[in-house]
Amino acid sequence: MTSEARRGYAKGRARRTEILDQAMALFGEAGYRGASLRVIATRCGISHPGLLHHFPTKEALLLAVLQHRDDVDDAWLALGVTRGVDHLRRLTDLAELNAKRRGIVELFSVVAAEATSPDHPAHAYFEARYRTSVANTELAYRQARDAGELRDDVDPSAAAQQLIALMDGLQIQWLISGCATDMAGVLRAHVQAQVTVRF
Repeated sequence: MTSEARRGYAKGRARRTEILDQAMALFGEAGYRGASLRVIATRCGISHPGLLHHFPTKEALLLAVLQHRDDVDDAWLALGVTRGVDHLRRLTDLAELNAKRRGIVELFSVVAAEATSPDHPAHAYFEARYRTSVANTELAYRQARDAGELRDDVDPSAAAQQLIALMDGLQIQWLISGCATDMAGVLRAHVQAQVTVRF
């Protein structure tokens, strides 16, 4: 690859990242249905056809934004490959990280609510995401139980659903409270009441 081709490739990647960042912000502000590709293009300083060169449809852009968010979070969660109680700790650490990323939290909360409609383009994405999140969290609870670190009266399946629901509910409270809610603190207290080790 020539140096000119490399520069062009790097420029294209930078433009794509800028589009994803601007789309993430606008989807968070206006929701998927209220956001306009033309507004996103204007925010990026490019034409509408220029944006369509990178993302041919609004649906493709939304799914790319959601996947980008997941890729960043998955890479962060995978650091050190955690199991059991350590994985549950990592989830509370993620809430702490999210407290520094209002735009991402807003995007997730707004689009997840919109995506409850079966005809929403992100419906299947969120359906799969929740299924995976609950399954991974249930596995962590089961590992904690197998290690003798989970209270006997805690059911891993129910606990996993409760923890994921609590995480998402806290995000909404945090947004509404002007970021005053201590998401990580509430989650830590919740899990501490379920485990037999210091959390």
